Amino acid sequence: MTDASLMRGVIPYLSMGGRGAEACDFWSRAFGAEDLGRMPMPDGQPGLMHAQVAINGGALMLTDHGGSGPAAGFGHLQLVVEDGRGWWDRAVEAGCRIVAPYERQFWGDDWGLLEDPFGFKWAVLQPGEANAP
Repeated sequence: MTDASLMRGVIPYLSMGGRGAEACDFWSRAFGAEDLGRMPMPDGQPGLMHAQVAINGGALMLTDHGGSGPAAGFGHLQLVVEDGRGWWDRAVEAGCRIVAPYERQFWGDDWGLLEDPFGFKWAVLQPGEANAP
């Protein structure tokens, strides 16, 4: 279920309140997420006890336990990619809402902010030449 190479650093773990499978499917369309496995709730209860996806070399975990969507004060998930416009266009086409347009920022990166159907905000960032690794 888990790719060992993804098990390091900080891994967001989101509570989806019963919409976990739907989120995995949507993120696959919007962000090219690779489904690494889904573990159902015990005793035939509806929902996912745990799921993990990989997006652009990073991990994201989720569960249907607890509430749904981001809590008050939640920031956003930052997606750093080489082809920002391509990632942006795919996410918008899949159904993400534009919060801030994708454009060159004063600090030199191309950046924009989207919101997915589950209330999570996703920043798409393509580093400018001065900021590239």
